[in-house]
Amino acid sequence: MRPPADVRAAYKAAPHLTHVELTWREGRVEHWLRFGRPAADQRLDAQRRIASFAPGSIFCFVRWASNAYGTIVSRIDIVRVPGPGDAYQTLPFVRRGGELLLSINGWPRVEKVLHAVDGVEALGLDPIEAAPDYWRHVHNRLTAGQVPRAYALDQHRAWLARRSIEP
Repeated sequence: MRPPADVRAAYKAAPHLTHVELTWREGRVEHWLRFGRPAADQRLDAQRRIASFAPGSIFCFVRWASNAYGTIVSRIDIVRVPGPGDAYQTLPFVRRGGELLLSINGWPRVEKVLHAVDGVEALGLDPIEAAPDYWRHVHNRLTAGQVPRAYALDQHRAWLARRSIEP
């Protein structure tokens, strides 16, 4: 299924960016960003917009949907935007895709990820600055039914030091 013409036009306007389709229909379809810094933001109508991210950016995309019988989708993805020539995974509503640092389904586990994000913010840090390995850790622990460790300032300082010497 092809995206609508207005969405395709947004993709063509900035092909070097990764575009995330966000929809908000209260109580039915709620796609939103928990964190991330879009390079561009385009409102399509009252309920839809496209947030576009530059290569290397990290964002957290939450999807929730329901029907007359209850919740049908609860999902959270933390994604790093690939650069030109980088490998990436595809995922719904994200054009061209990205490197999945975390991908969790089911509201109880999604809520635990949201608490982990809150924990990073409680340290006075923007979650996009947290070590990507931390988000992988949270993914792996929750997938295994374990409790993830909290992010620590020592861990963050180590990440910043490692990042400063990586090519």
